[in-house]
Amino acid sequence: MKEPKHEHHEPHVETMGEEFTELPDQEGPQAKSKRTPEQVEAHWLKHVYKGDVPQLTWRAIIMGAFLGAFMSLSNIYVGLKTGWGLGVAITACILSYAICRIMQALMPRMSEFTILENTCMQTTASSAGYSTGGTMTSAIAAYLLVTGHHIGWMPLTLWTVFLSGLGCCMSIPMKRQMINVEQLKFPSGIAAAEVLTSLHTKGADAADKAKSLGIAGALGGIVAWLRDAGIPQALALPGMLKIPASIGGYPLEKLTISVELSTIMVGAGAIIGWKVGWSMLLGACINYGVLAPWMADIGAINPEKLGYREIVRWSTWTGASLMATSGLFMFALQWRTVLRALSGVTAIFSTQASKVEDKLAAIEVPSSWFLTGLAVSGLGCMGVLYFTFGTSWWMGFVAVAATFLLSIVACRATGETDTTPIGAMGKITQLTFGVLAPADISTNLMTASVTAGAAGTSADLLTSLKTGYILGANPRKQFLAQLLGIFAGLVVVVPAFYILVPTADVLGTDKWPAPS
Repeated sequence: MKEPKHEHHEPHVETMGEEFTELPDQEGPQAKSKRTPEQVEAHWLKHVYKGDVPQLTWRAIIMGAFLGAFMSLSNIYVGLKTGWGLGVAITACILSYAICRIMQALMPRMSEFTILENTCMQTTASSAGYSTGGTMTSAIAAYLLVTGHHIGWMPLTLWTVFLSGLGCCMSIPMKRQMINVEQLKFPSGIAAAEVLTSLHTKGADAADKAKSLGIAGALGGIVAWLRDAGIPQALALPGMLKIPASIGGYPLEKLTISVELSTIMVGAGAIIGWKVGWSMLLGACINYGVLAPWMADIGAINPEKLGYREIVRWSTWTGASLMATSGLFMFALQWRTVLRALSGVTAIFSTQASKVEDKLAAIEVPSSWFLTGLAVSGLGCMGVLYFTFGTSWWMGFVAVAATFLLSIVACRATGETDTTPIGAMGKITQLTFGVLAPADISTNLMTASVTAGAAGTSADLLTSLKTGYILGANPRKQFLAQLLGIFAGLVVVVPAFYILVPTADVLGTDKWPAPS
């Protein structure tokens, strides 16, 4: 079906996320408070949607795939080092804009990148760089530690595709209810829209941001090269700066307390913020500076082998317990969000099945895509669970069904708070299968991976769709951009994981702590 052209207006940054759902002013505030979902969508279609602006173009997809694949490598590296996954959408926006400006200077006949092309580009980049690598540094790494051997590249490839596809498909029925009707904020989506608007209206600001990214990237690359490239010792930077002191007779080096010469932690600290940074520092000081020497004294940790791996073997139990109880407690504190999410399940599907004429039918992702995608990706996940990890079919079905409900909760939490409780969702699945399949470690790990992976991908896509909703993008084209991004990331993250982690011995070491 050919899309109709509609008049549109450029978004005002100061009112993003609010102005686009209002009815015309002459109808008054009382009329606005009584607007129906159909009126909201009709207003967006008429005043915001930019059906005549290029969006899903080859250059947008290629640029997004290239940047996303490149950033997926950094996310695997950061994930193995810290256990975190860092969003790449805003970075990709700035980099792509800068690259396109350079290309335009070299090729004057090249048309300017539109704001909606950049929207599709960041959707593809986010999918490739963020959605595909999370399971590698968590569940797959944990499985390798438990079993001592890698799974084959084909099962790993299929697992990544089906898991990411499941998350994409699960977001389809949520989008119209959470974004169009309820107008959940999805703050990171609004921030990305602000960045894109700024890039396309203030060229000087865009150049400054790109320059800052370039300088920081060059600095990080130089430091990593001097540390890890095997250059002559006279020119190389040490990985760590030793502190000549001891605690309880144990050198700080044995307690793994030193200064790491890496820009990764500096950058991560700038992103996670002051409160989280100090919390992690406090935990590290207590664990490695107080508990580790105490446990070595009483024999709980072998003092002859004192080092990172021996300390973590002991501290994993206390650390995991703290993380699990904290995550579940924070989840319990969000009980209102949970109730709203579960009570909104009916509304999610009633929106899809409404008998009122659907004016967005030509541009929204159809429910048939949801049903087909859910069947293919859900059965695919169940198949890999059964044939690779030995999980029974009915347990695989329970995992996929539970994942859908928990993804709704996770996505609503993302929309309201900008925090996706992936860890808490995975722990709920682990607790469930701890009862259903006691002592089956593989099933426990990989069913939790289904929940965490799909919930993270769903929240990532909805955040990108929020950006597109504000800027007037076509959601169906954004969905396709997300799917294409999965394959772009896949061709990089699977071989990269095997190269970076050739055997289980390298995990749980100073090089690859792999805390997730």
